[in-house]
Amino acid sequence: MSVGGATLTMSPDELMHRVDTLLSHVWMVRTFLKHSEEAEEDDELCEVHRSLYDFMLALGGPLKAGDAAAYLTQAKKKLAKLRKATELFLEIQPEISSHTNFQMAAASLKSAVDEIGQLLA
Repeated sequence: MSVGGATLTMSPDELMHRVDTLLSHVWMVRTFLKHSEEAEEDDELCEVHRSLYDFMLALGGPLKAGDAAAYLTQAKKKLAKLRKATELFLEIQPEISSHTNFQMAAASLKSAVDEIGQLLA
């Protein structure tokens, strides 16, 4: 597997922990969106932060159990929904707010989800 030009060979446990580290970025974006005033007024934005939460919630049990195989299986199963939520946010973000916080949240989410996708491929 190649990420950022470097070839990576990771054990399933290392892969699980790398994905989980990237999810810390997703979590911060989700928290920012959830607590924004804009989320109170926009159903699609609420859908985004709920979908991000659902992805992470699905992985919590396997992570806590240290079950890398179950974690990676579940992550691959749910990846399409994570990508869909990311694409929706990237699409609606300019309409929601042009503030730098929203622009950076979009960039952070895209970057994390892109790398998660590469790792799970």
